Amino acid sequence: MNAAEDVHYHEPGASGWALTWGPAFALAGWVLELLAGVPAHALLWALVGAGLLGLTALWVYARRRFLSVRVTGTALWQGGESVRVDDIAAVDDVEAPPGTRVLGGGFDVPRKYTAVPVRLTDGTVVLAWARDGAALREALRSGLVDRA
Repeated sequence: MNAAEDVHYHEPGASGWALTWGPAFALAGWVLELLAGVPAHALLWALVGAGLLGLTALWVYARRRFLSVRVTGTALWQGGESVRVDDIAAVDDVEAPPGTRVLGGGFDVPRKYTAVPVRLTDGTVVLAWARDGAALREALRSGLVDRA
């Protein structure tokens, strides 16, 4: 990895620890059945754990694909969309008019995320977003300073 590809800011979208929820709930259900003194259905609880694991894996995959944010020395990635840092003109004092295009392909900034208006070199304004908008703005600002 060269200096241009050093990651200045990164949000993965979801962590892998959520994958433990389903098997943990299934294990808890099986243990409670054992403690209750009723016949324990180990195979059924294993299927429940596997099913919940599969559904959670889809959820984690979707969040990592569509809600990940990364800023390097060369690009800003928002979900499945990327913008070259060279195409970013300003991140400070940018006003976002109503109907501004949101990076990443959504109609609006994702819930619980902060919008960061960004002016591109062609004069258009787009909305970047992150859980920590100030940190994203600072990472983009440092990329602009590195470029100058």
